[in-house]
Amino acid sequence: MAARRALHFVFKVGDRARTARFYRELLGMRVLRHEEFEEGCKATCNGPYDGKWSKTMVGYGPEDNHFVAELTYNYGIGEYRLGNDFLGITLVSSQAVSNARKMGWPLNEVTSGVFETEAPGGYKFYLEDKEQLKHDPVWKVTLGVSDLQKSVSYWSGLLGMKIYEKDEEKQRALLGYADNQCKLELKAVGGAVDHGTAFGRIAFSCAKDELPNIEALMKKENQKILTPLVSLDTPGKATVQVVILADPDGHEICFVGDEAFRELSKVDPNGDKLLDDAMAADNSDKWFAEHNRKKLSA
Repeated sequence: MAARRALHFVFKVGDRARTARFYRELLGMRVLRHEEFEEGCKATCNGPYDGKWSKTMVGYGPEDNHFVAELTYNYGIGEYRLGNDFLGITLVSSQAVSNARKMGWPLNEVTSGVFETEAPGGYKFYLEDKEQLKHDPVWKVTLGVSDLQKSVSYWSGLLGMKIYEKDEEKQRALLGYADNQCKLELKAVGGAVDHGTAFGRIAFSCAKDELPNIEALMKKENQKILTPLVSLDTPGKATVQVVILADPDGHEICFVGDEAFRELSKVDPNGDKLLDDAMAADNSDKWFAEHNRKKLSA
């Protein structure tokens, strides 16, 4: 099996301006690229919505060697219901802790030197008050599971992840594809996993030739395939091939062909301006306020 890479986690956001401020000013990430779409994604990247939406990639560096966030904004939807599926992202950055304090953003010290905070929408982030790691400050993504052993078997046995840690007493496991990549932490939630309407998606790359094999393996093992192998077009950019899976608890997993994705994911130096221009042109909040109405809640 060729090298696989952890790429990004997809968040649905209702307040794009406050979300941009959190990632840029508090976490200290930068906009890597921004794209606007007039209709829904064939692979439901923006969720089960058909209307206009945008995608903003933010991170500490290029997706070639950093784990980043994909912020999807559906015009007209103001909030999403959280479940217990996404339990948080942990990153190492004393600067982020300092930024949060300066901004007056709520922080809660959960263990010595580790602070819990929330992005707009309620998504939890855990900030370790240590010097920012040089390779990538984003250390792990934590997802809730109903049966730890079943989930570990899926992610390790079928998807080929290495098990770095497993703690039966605390009902958690840490997995990953490489030592220098963001890890996936699985943590038992003591019952069924509820994805709410805010459910996200975690993405990995692999060699394009592996995609049909991944799909065939899932069919053979009677595992869920949400989107069979499909090509996705981005105007003026590379066309990528993806297959979307669901693990035993319904967590969405995207595998994308690495070669084309490296081309698609190149940093756009105009990313910040494109996002700022899109937010300036988005008068939806003003329209809803003037008509004494609220945006939809998904």
